[in-house]
Amino acid sequence: MDIDYGPLTKLIGTWKGDKGTDIAPDPDEEKEVNAFYETIVYTGIGTVTNAEEQTLAAVHYVLNVNRIGDNAPIHHQTGYWMWDKENDEVTFSLAIPRAVCVVASGKAVENEQSTSLEVTTDISGVVQTEFMSKKAKTTSFTKSLKITGDTLHYFETTMVDIYGKSFEHTDENTLNRVK
Repeated sequence: MDIDYGPLTKLIGTWKGDKGTDIAPDPDEEKEVNAFYETIVYTGIGTVTNAEEQTLAAVHYVLNVNRIGDNAPIHHQTGYWMWDKENDEVTFSLAIPRAVCVVASGKAVENEQSTSLEVTTDISGVVQTEFMSKKAKTTSFTKSLKITGDTLHYFETTMVDIYGKSFEHTDENTLNRVK
């Protein structure tokens, strides 16, 4: 049986990009800016059924980010993109080894040239440890991703309460599908 991944179909594969910009909070400066390269591997895993009523097509991903310059690993993430065909909704989940998980939902827009995925959540879609809630609390998350041919561009914003202020932590990159 063929799985209908809908708007997630174009994600499946390996993507690499070296044009990333990470703007992160810094306790001593206003912000820390890191140029980075990354690899994202998206794998279709089939469908899952929730409460015998909802069927989701799921794509698992693993993302690795390294700083340009010293090649230091600065981020690792895993999660899923899911598509609910009946309700025409996409859901994105992420887990990072900082004891934070996020689930955000939204819509996909497809046309002949591109596929766009946009998801968002407030604090209700965030699970984090007590430590993170006290020291670096994630309060919202948004992600926009656009695939045009073999090019993927994304921009994401994570609002974080850290160092006594609310900070807009952003990540952006353009990646190309690896043939």
